[in-house]
Amino acid sequence: MTNNVPTAYQIHDTPPGDLAIWFFIFAELLAFGIFFVAYAFARAHNVELFNESQQHLSISSGAVNTLVLITSSYFMVRAVAAIKRDVSRECAGWIAAAIMFGGIFLVIKLFEFHAKFSAGITLSTNTFYMFYLSLTIFHFMHVILGMVILAAVMLKAMAGGYTAESHADVETGASYWHMVDLLWIILFPLVYVIR
Repeated sequence: MTNNVPTAYQIHDTPPGDLAIWFFIFAELLAFGIFFVAYAFARAHNVELFNESQQHLSISSGAVNTLVLITSSYFMVRAVAAIKRDVSRECAGWIAAAIMFGGIFLVIKLFEFHAKFSAGITLSTNTFYMFYLSLTIFHFMHVILGMVILAAVMLKAMAGGYTAESHADVETGASYWHMVDLLWIILFPLVYVIR
């Protein structure tokens, strides 16, 4: 008796997408991990300063952005599922939705950055804001890079460049985008919430 598992549900023997992206993802996770450990160490030595400074952050903006990125990751899951069913147009549509939500994330962050810079807050204001601005701007740049990658994948999908058998670029883009989402899921509670 043979077990005909649909392609969309097969388990990978290797990580999805191009192997090179996984080396990049692990390097990025390591860089952010070092940043997170340094933040935790600095916080442990300046608890009052960090707690007081955190009160000036918008937890609601951070929470909305968390939902925005989680939703965009869901859209990428749908894009991968669509191309595994050999539906390029649907795949491109889901990727476009993920890009749009990435744009929403950026707009919300720009409002946050504008509020901080207008209040005279910079990297040199105090240790907390040095970490807050460094981490969030670094992540912001990763979101932009992710959107560029997804746009290239979307355009190729719209042109019918992927099939159910050949779609590694879609999985590569999705893997990078999930990393961006994961980093924010760690960054948001660490910087905005934990007191």
